[in-house]
Amino acid sequence: MHQPSMPHPGHNKHLCYLINLHYHHTNWEQYKKLVENPQYICKLCGRTAADKNHLCRPVKL
Repeated sequence: MHQPSMPHPGHNKHLCYLINLHYHHTNWEQYKKLVENPQYICKLCGRTAADKNHLCRPVKL
């Protein structure tokens, strides 16, 4: 299987990438932990997360 190239290091842990893999459908409980009590918002996609390491361009809420 072809591995997609990542636009930057750590992108495979970002919500925008995980959503494209349907992570929120296949790993609901783990996904909820990533987005519960959000502290950051991504300047690119608008998703929110508890940990800035799960966003491409995080900004503190």
